[in-house]
This record gives sequence, C-alpha cells and structure tokens, in this order.
Amino acid sequence: MNCYTITPNKDATGWFVKIENTAPAELYTQKDAAIEAGIDLAKTHAPSKLVILDKNHQEEEVRKFQQRSPS
Repeated sequence: MNCYTITPNKDATGWFVKIENTAPAELYTQKDAAIEAGIDLAKTHAPSKLVILDKNHQEEEVRKFQQRSPS
C-alpha cells in the first residue's frame, strides 16, 4: 500500500505532500491545497493511504483509498 503524508514545513508556513519515505514532492502555501493534491495522488495510486499531520507534526487524520473495481 502506498503511503502519502501531508506535513508542515519547519515553521508551518507551508505544507508538503510527501510520497512514502522520500523527499517531499511539492510545497503548498495552503494546507487545503496540499490535502487536495494528496487525495489526488492517493486515489490515482490506490490502494493507498493519506496521513494528514497538524502544525505540530501530530497525526490529525488518516484516509484510505481502495482500487476501484472494473465496471
């Protein structure tokens, strides 16, 4: 399962979308924009989960995405 993380930068003025245990993929100025980007990535690469951290790097929410069944 792929794991994506939304995490704040050092002083919480920006938000990173981090893929697995690699370097952050992109920096966003708004947390909501980072979450939307993370959701898009997680849905595209399902099965996956998205872990959203707060400004103190504490887990705030976890969302899981499953592969869609062929219709």
